[in-house]
Amino acid sequence: MRTVRNTVKTVLHILLASSLLVAGSAWAAPAQAAAAVGQVGTLKFEVHGTHGRPVILIPGLEGGPWVWKDTIARLEKNHVVYAVTLAGFDGMPAPMRKTGLIDQADASLLALIEQQHIDKPVLVGHSLGGTLALRFAGEHAKLISGVVAVDGLPIFPGMDRVSAEQRQVIAERTRTQMSAMTPAQFQAAALGYMQHVGVIDPKLAEQYAPLNARSDIAATAGYAAEDMAADYRPLLKQADVPILEISPYYAPDFAQPPLKLSEAQKAAYYQGLLAGAPNAKVASIAPARHFAMLDQPAKFQQVLDDFLKSL
Repeated sequence: MRTVRNTVKTVLHILLASSLLVAGSAWAAPAQAAAAVGQVGTLKFEVHGTHGRPVILIPGLEGGPWVWKDTIARLEKNHVVYAVTLAGFDGMPAPMRKTGLIDQADASLLALIEQQHIDKPVLVGHSLGGTLALRFAGEHAKLISGVVAVDGLPIFPGMDRVSAEQRQVIAERTRTQMSAMTPAQFQAAALGYMQHVGVIDPKLAEQYAPLNARSDIAATAGYAAEDMAADYRPLLKQADVPILEISPYYAPDFAQPPLKLSEAQKAAYYQGLLAGAPNAKVASIAPARHFAMLDQPAKFQQVLDDFLKSL
């Protein structure tokens, strides 16, 4: 039990980045006009661009296409971009089935590729979306060209240090705590998350925190708990496609124990979690927090462009 308590303390900083989000805000970001909008399974999708290599953008916990606003504007000139939203996030209704949420998202992603006849897309996922992309690569490598995971890993950071049983205990504890929060507590957590984990600039935190709040609380708790309990590392040996893991780094966040790490040490830790993949590399973007595409849009886009050109 001491190990569980210590692990909770160690990963608390990262837990906030994936779980303490909220519901209930009307602020909306302007979005690009989509060529088409539809739904497959539990995924909503919108299409941008008309020609070029297909790219599927998958946001993280409680995210929506707004996460990729600048990315879409850049990519749609030379790519067909599918921006998806998971059920329960960003105003989408929660899934009817309350368990196996990541399984449902995974099956829906497969259905999207098959039904829309998307030829060998590149999956670009943030956080939970990156984890989903890595899992999908381990299951269906022949259907895709590559994966870019932005601070999304095959196992929740820190959970590699505990047993599967302990991960489940931590996950269920998080689900219970999130579900019990009042709307006001969720709102406060959303802003605190963006201020201390999400982005560096306080103005960006105030701008984007409300967008992290347009989701179903129970669904958010469910996805977060499943993410914490999962370990997709065994699948990576079958993910025989180019994989790029983007590791954001902001030195002040890693200056004190228990999270005292240099930029190189954090990247090496991420590389270790991806060790089973035949062709995985890690690129660090600094200074940036969890939403690297918001903190460093130019650096992020350059890294993404270079990866796409290398395929």
